[in-house]
Amino acid sequence: MCLWLENMPQDDLVVSIKDLFFSYQNNLVLENISFQMKVSDVVAIMGPNGGGKTTFLKLILGLLTPQKGQVTLFGEPPAKGRQWVGYVPQFHHLDFSYPISVEEVVLSGRLKQRPWHRYTSNDKEKAKEMLEKVGIGHLAKVPVAAMSGGQKQRLFIARALMHDPRLLVLDEPTSSMDSHAEQTLLGLLHSLSHDMAMLIVSHDIAAFSPLVKSIACLNKTLIYHGTKSISHSDLEATYGCPVELIAHDIPHRILHHHHEGEPCQSC
Repeated sequence: MCLWLENMPQDDLVVSIKDLFFSYQNNLVLENISFQMKVSDVVAIMGPNGGGKTTFLKLILGLLTPQKGQVTLFGEPPAKGRQWVGYVPQFHHLDFSYPISVEEVVLSGRLKQRPWHRYTSNDKEKAKEMLEKVGIGHLAKVPVAAMSGGQKQRLFIARALMHDPRLLVLDEPTSSMDSHAEQTLLGLLHSLSHDMAMLIVSHDIAAFSPLVKSIACLNKTLIYHGTKSISHSDLEATYGCPVELIAHDIPHRILHHHHEGEPCQSC
């Protein structure tokens, strides 16, 4: 067994956040956030643009430090606990013109274990296994620039799986996907959810309804009841305008008109 798995804490609590505040300079982005998730949880986080969702993920991963409050991963500080986390960021801003193959991107997921060493035969076998797992093993030698958006998303999931994470964190995983690619991705995530906890940030929460066990609303403050049920008042507090619920109480689209001159963060 891998050393980092042998040393992994056996605590049932994956993420624990207590009384968290975070600001960029004088701009308060997150206020008085408390949140917990366990090893069996699949949690989706929704909220308007600029509501702090990506910042929230970066604080969990230890890429940012809160001004106040506490964050732990598997009972450890984020800088240590993130070794058991697979992170799939938004990739639409990345430059794919660099001539790198699918296999090379996946292998780079091992760099945190051996930054100064060449990839071993075990690393290469693991990369092959993960590419097969996400359904793109036949693309191993293909340049990343030649892949579709859905294929790139599965590629970065394969990379995140290279160190056997116990928590998979995904930031807008269905962004810019067509419906077929989206359904393929959801099927993959459903199969992975049997082996790890998941934290998913998405505007399209309706698409994840069959997968997630609970939903949180985030816009500076966090509303989280540990269930998939969301009230009208919770949604309107999050989005700052009237919201209509469809698809089994999952918010799909802002439908109601708001009064002339009223600001709306989500429109």
